[in-house]
Amino acid sequence: MFSSDAQPPSRRRALASIAGAAVAGSALVSGAPRAFADSDSAEPAAEAARGGLPLTVVNSSGTFANHAIHLYIVGSKGDRQVRVTRRGTLAPVKLSDNHAGGFTDYAIPLTARGATRLRLPRMSGRIYVALGRKLKFKAVRGADGRIGLQQPAGWVESDPNYPVLHDFVEFTHDAAGMHCNTTMVDMFSVPMMIGLNGAKNHSTGRLRAGGRAQVFHALRNHPDFSRLVIGNRRIIAPSHGLDAGLFPQHYFDHYIDKVWQTYRDKNLVVRTNAGTFTGRVRDQRLTFSGPAQVSFAKPSTRDVLFCDGALAAPNDGTAGPVAAALGAGFNRSTLLSHHKQPTTHASAFYGTAVTNHYAKAIHAATTNGKAYGFAFDDVADWASYIEDSRPQHMYLTLTPF
Repeated sequence: MFSSDAQPPSRRRALASIAGAAVAGSALVSGAPRAFADSDSAEPAAEAARGGLPLTVVNSSGTFANHAIHLYIVGSKGDRQVRVTRRGTLAPVKLSDNHAGGFTDYAIPLTARGATRLRLPRMSGRIYVALGRKLKFKAVRGADGRIGLQQPAGWVESDPNYPVLHDFVEFTHDAAGMHCNTTMVDMFSVPMMIGLNGAKNHSTGRLRAGGRAQVFHALRNHPDFSRLVIGNRRIIAPSHGLDAGLFPQHYFDHYIDKVWQTYRDKNLVVRTNAGTFTGRVRDQRLTFSGPAQVSFAKPSTRDVLFCDGALAAPNDGTAGPVAAALGAGFNRSTLLSHHKQPTTHASAFYGTAVTNHYAKAIHAATTNGKAYGFAFDDVADWASYIEDSRPQHMYLTLTPF
């Protein structure tokens, strides 16, 4: 499998509804499970019969007690913004939910001791964890008249949640099953892992012992990435760091220029599930022939980091997979060393001085080498993404700091 676009929904697709439902000014939203298998003997039909997918939350942080941790499950169902209540039911977001200070209180506390058990209705959204303090979500009316929810943007210094230690996982729970991921596309903060029991047992996201500190140390000591480290609270992704003036605006420019120069005189081959595309730079555009003709303007550093702009990936099965392979190749710095893309072996990634050192450090800190360090990190199946078509149980574990 050469391109993630042939896989079932990924962060770029299944979770797009999170971004579509967000409100301007808010964040644009977007133990291993096997150990629990004997304790959950539910048959595949149990989810519907019991009113949602069982979710077990385990606090193994070793740093924060259960009473200091709050969960928030928010997102969308159809065209409505919704949230999960403490009872595990689905409720619409309402303006009247704003109370003291003008914010909602959708917090779900963990049980006093042991694991916390909830149920996930069918929806797309995020599971936030806040440590030490609660998060501030605000219900607002959008320009289209619909009620939306302003979500935390931990990478924005003026956001009211900036001082709060928090993080989130993303999911889409629908008729096709459960699709979920841990994500560092926006920031890296709280070490968490997720698991699914169903047709198979899956887990992802676990950091190596000392992995969080390893990431902080690596980036704190890199001159171009050091300003992204916000104390011991979080590391802002370089994409958001660029917009905040914390990361060099032209970081990838020389590498991008060399790619454009190189492929004036030789072919760049991109293999996808739709077929093989062959491209060259003509009239300053990288133009591919193959199953369809697709063409890309020279991207900027910002385009590379956000995997957007000139590298935007439409869900069309042709231009989208090629854009994703290019975006991954730039972030992993493999486009000059490999004229056939996407490269699939991690040993080839991040081998140059100019590379996405943020993604490199996060991948190096995970036990299975998988992480979501940028939006196209699912190319060649290197994202911390799992799914199951017959889910019986989901697990979210806060792992040691």
